[in-house]
Amino acid sequence: MNGQVILVVEDEPAIREGIRILLGGEGYVVLEAPSGEDALSQMNDAVDLVILDIMLPGMSGIKVCEEIRKVSNVPILFLTAKSQERDKTLGLMAGGDDYLSKPFSYAELIARVKAQLRRYTVYRGKHQSLSLDTEQVLTSGRLKVALDRNEAWKDDTPLNLTEIEYSILSLLIKHPQKIFSTHDIYESVWNEPYSYSANSTIMVHIRRLRTKIEDDPQNPAYIKNVWGKGYRYETEKNV
Repeated sequence: MNGQVILVVEDEPAIREGIRILLGGEGYVVLEAPSGEDALSQMNDAVDLVILDIMLPGMSGIKVCEEIRKVSNVPILFLTAKSQERDKTLGLMAGGDDYLSKPFSYAELIARVKAQLRRYTVYRGKHQSLSLDTEQVLTSGRLKVALDRNEAWKDDTPLNLTEIEYSILSLLIKHPQKIFSTHDIYESVWNEPYSYSANSTIMVHIRRLRTKIEDDPQNPAYIKNVWGKGYRYETEKNV
C-alpha cells in the first residue's frame, strides 16, 4: 500500500465508484466528492492528486481548478467529454496538468495517475529537502530559475509555476537559442512517448507560462515560436 491520497471529483456515482475501486486496488487512498464545493472542503496538504470532472453541478470543474491553484500546486487531471476540445483548453489554462477524455480505459487512467504522481513526488521531495544554493540558480537577465527544485523568479519576485510550467521553462532556459519541437518538449517534460494529440496540451501550457513570465504575453520576448519547428528561449541580450 503506497498511501498516496487521490481526490476524485465526479458527479456520476458509477464512474466515481469505478475509479475508487480501480485506484484502491493499486494501493491509493481515495477521497470522493460529488461536487466542486465538496471537493474544496476536502482539499488539504495530504492530497497528492486531484482527478476532476469538468462538467459538475453547481461550481464547474474549471472554477474548482482555479480555486485549488490559489493554494496548491497539486497535480490536477481533468476528465472531459471527447467532443469538448474547448473545455480541455480551458481546463489547462485554469491550471490543469493533463486531461483524459471520456470514455477512457482504466489502463490509460492508471498510467496518467502514476505519471502525475511520480513527477509530483520528485518535485515535492526536492522542494522540501533542499535549501537555497545560489550555485543551483540559473540567471538570465530578469529571470532566475532554481535548477534543483520548482522555484523561479522575475525581478526577484517569485513566480507561482506549476510543476509542468517549471519543467518547460527550465528545459528551454538551460538551452538558449536551441529550438525544441513539441515532440522534444513532450518527451523531455512528460517522459512519455509523443503523440500528435499532445501538441495542443503543450501549446496551452506554454501560453499559461507566458502569462507569468512575459511583460506582454501576446508579444513574447522570452519564449519564442519558431514557426513550423517549435519553441526557443531568447537570451536577455536578444530580448
